[in-house]
Amino acid sequence: RDGVDRAKIVPYIEGRGIQTRMLFAGNLTTHPCFDAMRASGEGYRVAGTLAATDRIMNDTFWLGVYPGLTDAKIDYMAQVVRDAVHAAR
Repeated sequence: RDGVDRAKIVPYIEGRGIQTRMLFAGNLTTHPCFDAMRASGEGYRVAGTLAATDRIMNDTFWLGVYPGLTDAKIDYMAQVVRDAVHAAR
């Protein structure tokens, strides 16, 4: 959401016992494996500026989940995320 900083949300969530992880791949066209293709201009095509891709890379995080989560734990996690977003505004 615009105006909400991941750097404020993640510590809030982690501080309430919910694990997070950062998005680990991001904008793949910026990875070193694309260097030769970027230099040659061949091998892939980019449509647009990829601004949304970069935003996702910089703002996304994962919540720790597993199949054994109870409804009560899921409700707790959802409330903590809502509270974190509200507190970060």
